[in-house]
Amino acid sequence: MSAAVSPKPRQGGRILVDQLAIQGCRRVFVVPGESYLPVLDALYQHEQIDTIVCRQEGGAAMMAEAHAKLTGSVGVCMVTRGPGATNASAGVHVAMQDSTPMLLLIGQVETGIRDREAFQEVDYRQMFAPLAKWVAEVDSIERLPEYLSRAYYQALSGRPGPVVLALPEDVLFGMAACEDCLPAEPALALPDTASSQHLLAKLAVAERPAIIVGGPRWSEAAGQALLAFAEHNQIGVCTSMRCKDYVDNSHPCYMGDLGINASPALQQWLSEADVILVLGARLGEMTSQSYQLFSIPNPTQQLIHVMPDSAELGRVYRPALALQACPEVLSRQLGEQLLPLSASQKRSWQWRVKQQREAYEGFIQVQPLPGKLRWSEAILTLQEQLQEDAILCNGAGNYAAFLHRFYQHRRYRTQLAPTSGSMGYGLPAAVAAALAAPRRQVVCVAGDGCLLMHGQELATAVQYGVKMLVIVVNNGHFGTIRMHQEKHYPGRVMATQLHNPDFVAWGRSFGAWAALVQQQDEFAGALAEALAQPGPALLELQVEIEALTPARTLSQIRAESLARQGQS
Repeated sequence: MSAAVSPKPRQGGRILVDQLAIQGCRRVFVVPGESYLPVLDALYQHEQIDTIVCRQEGGAAMMAEAHAKLTGSVGVCMVTRGPGATNASAGVHVAMQDSTPMLLLIGQVETGIRDREAFQEVDYRQMFAPLAKWVAEVDSIERLPEYLSRAYYQALSGRPGPVVLALPEDVLFGMAACEDCLPAEPALALPDTASSQHLLAKLAVAERPAIIVGGPRWSEAAGQALLAFAEHNQIGVCTSMRCKDYVDNSHPCYMGDLGINASPALQQWLSEADVILVLGARLGEMTSQSYQLFSIPNPTQQLIHVMPDSAELGRVYRPALALQACPEVLSRQLGEQLLPLSASQKRSWQWRVKQQREAYEGFIQVQPLPGKLRWSEAILTLQEQLQEDAILCNGAGNYAAFLHRFYQHRRYRTQLAPTSGSMGYGLPAAVAAALAAPRRQVVCVAGDGCLLMHGQELATAVQYGVKMLVIVVNNGHFGTIRMHQEKHYPGRVMATQLHNPDFVAWGRSFGAWAALVQQQDEFAGALAEALAQPGPALLELQVEIEALTPARTLSQIRAESLARQGQS
């Protein structure tokens, strides 16, 4: 297969868009800017690529990240220089911590006036160096295909991640005849037979094994295969932060997720394990429970760490066995494998799985909380009415702790949530998901503080007529910060109370269907009506700040903190 040389010179913007089309790009998320007008003009001529106009660059970047996460392709976002790029950086950070393949294209000042602090000029290599996997600036028209090809290889190879390309105006406006790139075919790290056998041998001699799943390079088939392996051998499986949908949560071998405020029983179970197979998870701060779950640098447990990128192996924890391999491929290889276990091992492993599963089922039981409308109970109604493949999107806040604890995922890629803990992610992610999967139910769940960080993207949802539901959990506070205030400075409330708009009127002003829910018995009917709408819908749920966490009220947290301070 050979690339063709265009017989006629093309403008730089057209060359760029042609390369995107060759790489399989079918949708881009943009906030237009004069710094990349030739690219916009090329998109006008390119029916192959769907252009989604967004309202703020942060929202556009988060849509690109969510699109990539859901589809497995590179998410593409285009923004203008200076303020456009700084706004988009929030989405790039999400993509980096989530290992999501993404390409951010930024208009840049002309090469001839660089380094003069020209209008909206920024050195993007310095700005994005800690946020992206690779950052570059294209310095000539002829090299556009080369840079686009490398960008796709970088975004998709090893541990996937975001790539940033700066595009000077003269490169985009200029003309050149050049060779197009060919589609990128990134290398896939495959597990070798010897390593796989070594892995199985280590598991086979364990007394208290466990499996942690997360990170990039996963699929529904991989989740099913892993659960089959776990069931055949009676090994418990848990997931890293915001990767609950990697395996069926109803399976008897599923033990819970290692997110914020993970189950104490799950933490204890892992601390007592002697061999832990880690498939794809980085074991970052949240998954490792603030780096307290395992000793650094030498864990007391034997870690079998499988990652597609060698740079992540041994980064914090020394593994007993390090495998640079695709977790999806390895999981599918494990499948029906039976370990050569003794009768006593089988009984012990089976007992540990049963015991921990019972602890997990107890942990997800809804606790009684105050209020006429209780968000924890509403989640159970949500579970009843949504289809198994419904996609739930959220940002960050205490409302999300309820969702992650009580909602049980059955299918892969039914959870779109940032492991970076970025507020404002849910609504843009829902727009991208509804565009990418129009036949599936899509629900954005957001707190009142979280929603308004990128709430303007509801206009994007209305403009494109996507079918999606926004649930606003309104307690009038930045709930997570209020919780921490009460723990450390009880009763001294500062900078956490919010004056909110009428969210129903706000939603309707965009053109969405909207309704208010204040009583528990109103929610089921309102939810059914909202899900039946042909386009964007919004439900405002007014809940009490007293119901601050899934298991503790504000008053309880304050009283416990005061008691501790009185003892010290």
